[in-house]
Amino acid sequence: MNFEEAEHTTQLRDMIRRFLDKEMPRELARELDQKAAHSPEVFAKLCALGVTGLTVPEEYGGAGVDVLSAIIVIEELAKRGTSLAGPFIHCAFYGSMNMLENASEAQKREYLPRLARGELLFAYGLSEPDVGGDLASAGVTARRSQDGSKIVINGTKRWCTGARIADVIYTLVRTGPKEDRYRNLSLVLVPTTAKGISIVDIDHVGLRYSETTDVIFDEVEVDAANLVGGPDCWNKGWDMLVGRGLDVERLEITAVALGIASVAVDDAWRYAQERSQFGRKISGHQAVRNMLVEARTKLAACRHMLYHAAWLATEGRDCSVESSMAKLFVGDNAVDIVLTCQRVMGAYGCAREYDMERYVRDIVCMPIVGGSSNMQKNNISGRLGLPNR
Repeated sequence: MNFEEAEHTTQLRDMIRRFLDKEMPRELARELDQKAAHSPEVFAKLCALGVTGLTVPEEYGGAGVDVLSAIIVIEELAKRGTSLAGPFIHCAFYGSMNMLENASEAQKREYLPRLARGELLFAYGLSEPDVGGDLASAGVTARRSQDGSKIVINGTKRWCTGARIADVIYTLVRTGPKEDRYRNLSLVLVPTTAKGISIVDIDHVGLRYSETTDVIFDEVEVDAANLVGGPDCWNKGWDMLVGRGLDVERLEITAVALGIASVAVDDAWRYAQERSQFGRKISGHQAVRNMLVEARTKLAACRHMLYHAAWLATEGRDCSVESSMAKLFVGDNAVDIVLTCQRVMGAYGCAREYDMERYVRDIVCMPIVGGSSNMQKNNISGRLGLPNR
């Protein structure tokens, strides 16, 4: 197998790095993290580069679906915090990938061109106060109006990151009796401006490009045309939820973890050559050298696993096992990598004037968000046919 990076990939990576140096310096990234905010102005400049079209076919105004390239964009953006990586995911993945996989043709024509230009952000309305990994137990309800022209939604979604900056909430709803749980689920596009929506912030550690929120739906009405997939997809949301879009979702959050781990290694590697203790640079001490080399070796393994799964997704091949393996391996090992790098920097790795403390706050979320490590183990064992009795 040829692991040499393609020329267009290197050019893309270099373009993003130049953009970040100009438009998202480290000082601005720290400021946005402290405010739990992103910069719409900088994000608009990023969209002007055309990268939000990497998950949209050309026929809908995109650059053609190239999941691997989109994953590399996330990796590079995440090296400068999540203030750009987050909104990019909300557009190119929560929006474009879900619309491409599940929307009706009319919905694709309406949404994909705008998503390709970076004009829309989607948020996920999946989890609930009593529903985490077991999404088939979703309790937020939706019913059709008497004339069938509206869908009426009630209930509370939790951990709805980015609801305050999003235009649309991609919402999982219960549309039939709860007992037949896998058949009575649907997906609905709910504009965040809809009457009856209340948004409540949840203070949290890490990934602070936007507040994570509760979204409360109180008799929220949307047009029946907002049912994802069209009128024939009422009660068919489960198959839409667990398809290719979910595989790719595991990849995009894994790319964030890889980007954070990568920049942590770069910072610690550089710091070790600048800091002197006991008469020499600390990079000369065997304990420090071993920590840095172990971190860089784990990082290389993480990159190979993620890129392989992303390549499979780009080729349209099944990557359900590989994406779960990448999420599991990178999510867990990235934590070890970053914490090792923090120890290399000692007390400075905890100081706000350095970015390492932010890397730590962000990375500890990675084995949890986007499907926990234990969930990935269950996915892998099930997909590989391992009996559970």
